[in-house]
Amino acid sequence: MTESRTILLVEDNEKDIHLARAAFEAAGGDACLVVARDGEEAIEYLTYRGKFHLRNRQDPAVVLLDIKMPRMSGLEVLRRMRQEDALRFLPVVFLTSSRDPNDLSTGYRLGANGYVVKPSQFQAFKQAVREISTFWTRFNEVPAANQGGQAPGASDDSNITPRPRQISESGF
Repeated sequence: MTESRTILLVEDNEKDIHLARAAFEAAGGDACLVVARDGEEAIEYLTYRGKFHLRNRQDPAVVLLDIKMPRMSGLEVLRRMRQEDALRFLPVVFLTSSRDPNDLSTGYRLGANGYVVKPSQFQAFKQAVREISTFWTRFNEVPAANQGGQAPGASDDSNITPRPRQISESGF
């Protein structure tokens, strides 16, 4: 991919925003970092509402989402995104300080693509940001959502009966 891709960071803590920007700059690359300061602002950005109604119509390559935020939690943002056909396939990675196992399991149950606990050391944080940015902006491919909410070429497999899986004596 040669075009610059956008990464949407949804973060309410100014210190963490500053660190994330510094890490993105230090990591290099051509991704553009856009910041939404709470969950409601993230939904406005993703749905072209409010101050974002004239923004570029290209969706971000990935949404980096904090969990604990005022006005709307990251979990609620993800829940709403997965209910919208246009946002259903948009990758979401939680970038959070929460180590709560309930947040982790709820995030994945709601459709998160990843869960990264923010490293406390800047060098480790910078490396995590570089790897996240590189993977999601350069290597990952996402199907375009259509009106039915499925990727092009996908079939409705609700009528397909899975074949029973044979298990060998070794368990594999």
